[in-house]
Amino acid sequence: YFKTLVGKEVTLELKNDLAITGTLHSVDQFLNVKLTNTRVTNESKYPHMMSVRNCFVRGSVVRYIQLPASAVDVEILHDATRREARGA
Repeated sequence: YFKTLVGKEVTLELKNDLAITGTLHSVDQFLNVKLTNTRVTNESKYPHMMSVRNCFVRGSVVRYIQLPASAVDVEILHDATRREARGA
């Protein structure tokens, strides 16, 4: 699913509370993510990250991936929820 978001802007929240926003360049089956045009959400807390423009993030340190609202297909989520409710 995440491969369909390549080229879109996403925000990664890491387990160390660092949040990085950038353009999704690539993602693999382990959820390792490569971002371009990155910026840190809280620059005052992480000033050393202001100079980083491209980064690779290992999937095991990612807590959340925030998707753009336009990339979420609500109908697919509704269908999956209905199927799960019928099966329970």
